[in-house]
Amino acid sequence: MTTLVWFKRDLRVADHAALARAAAMGDVIPLYVFEPEYWAQPDVSGRQFDFVRESVEELARDLAALGVPLVVRVGRVVDVLSDLRDLLGFESILSHEETGSAWTYARDLDVASWCRANSVAWEELAQSGVVRRLNGRDGWAKQRNAFLRLEQVDVPAGTTGPALPSDIVPRLVAKDHCPERQRGGRQMALSLLGSFLTERGQTYRKDMSSPVTGEWSCSRLSPYLAFGCLSGREAAQAAAVRQREVKGTREGWGGSLKSFQARLAWRDHFMQKLEDEPGLEHRCLHSAYENMRPRTPDAARLAAWEKGETGIPFVDACMRYLDATGWMNFRMRSMLMAVASYHLWLDWRVTGLHLARQFTDFEPGIHWPQSQMQSGTTGMNTVRIYNPVKQGKDQDPAGTFTRRWCPELAPVPDQFLQEPWAWEGADKVLGKTYPAPIVDVLDAARQAREKVWAVRRGGAFRDEAKRVIHKHASRKDSQGHFVDDRDGKRRKAGVTPAKDSRQIGFDF
Repeated sequence: MTTLVWFKRDLRVADHAALARAAAMGDVIPLYVFEPEYWAQPDVSGRQFDFVRESVEELARDLAALGVPLVVRVGRVVDVLSDLRDLLGFESILSHEETGSAWTYARDLDVASWCRANSVAWEELAQSGVVRRLNGRDGWAKQRNAFLRLEQVDVPAGTTGPALPSDIVPRLVAKDHCPERQRGGRQMALSLLGSFLTERGQTYRKDMSSPVTGEWSCSRLSPYLAFGCLSGREAAQAAAVRQREVKGTREGWGGSLKSFQARLAWRDHFMQKLEDEPGLEHRCLHSAYENMRPRTPDAARLAAWEKGETGIPFVDACMRYLDATGWMNFRMRSMLMAVASYHLWLDWRVTGLHLARQFTDFEPGIHWPQSQMQSGTTGMNTVRIYNPVKQGKDQDPAGTFTRRWCPELAPVPDQFLQEPWAWEGADKVLGKTYPAPIVDVLDAARQAREKVWAVRRGGAFRDEAKRVIHKHASRKDSQGHFVDDRDGKRRKAGVTPAKDSRQIGFDF
């Protein structure tokens, strides 16, 4: 029996349930399709394309070592499948489930329709803690944790498959300038996982909030998890082994690894939101917020934010850093979105697309729920309006990060670095070598807070918010651990209401 294995966001051979099952059944046709229509979507970028291409190249080498050459094609998936079926006559397809964008969801519907029309059996297997066709969040944590405890899946020895030619892959999206982008591929993922668990992660809990320390202390695994070079189960189980090794020590490892495991769980939690409600990519989770902000953004404000020229130093430094690296630590991701949504009063759908393109690790299931959460449109999260001046002082106290990415501020004394407009010599810099702030930080925050809270008043708002909470809110205890809350029963003492506001972004 010959089975086609369709690779998507699972660019690895280890812990790959679809590949392992297909290999146990007979010959395997491993397939990856570069889809021109996908790479024309507004949420993708050259940095992501390059990362994926590098990862696919490494996947091809790993599969060749197993004796099953990867088939790489360019085109529409249904057209590629038709060509391969005419050539080889396969009758079954295996792949992993994908919680992706509206475009990939529609693409999968087309594939399902093609399979039915051509009598091809297509089965999708889970590769994360996300659960399909879930009715509310009660019991989700138990299912997620059970999946994470399952033994990793190995490809059996002696795997075979036909040797087929692959297409030459053209550049399908314009190259963007990202000189410090992380390189794709599983070997880099394993290297980062190893160095994080044995060296860099020791101060993760303390250092992950600042871009100064987070660049080193965060795991940096997010793009490899997003495109499946590493499975979430691999990361969680490796961390669990390390937790047992360091148990009882006083070196900071225990707390840091606990935080890392929690963030892996929160990753699945947020992806579950998009799985349960795909429309939240395009519409506010709570409908009362739908027309709160103008759908057509203020072009000048949007451009200033995108270019890192808002005149708010720490915001600009973070945006310029993101542009150059394709990565940002969790708190600063949240701040960038919050400043855009509150201080600049820009719609999350527009700013979310820009950040999606900037992040090498763009994961729709995390990105869109987080974009809404940081913009205050979910109806269930605490409204969190960052003060970017305070964030700069707290997270970059020496000013090293801000000065590196905003060199125009060199003449500004340290005490005024995060608010140069308060310096008596501001006229020497602002509006000349560095822009004046496009908004008054405190006044803009005040106005935004008033507008958001005005929407939250009234019984109709609360009724819809209850429905959102039942479907999407976390069930976690006072320590931030996911728990099960079955059958609508009251929570036991010590368990907090469902809130996600402390979990403010994903970078690992």
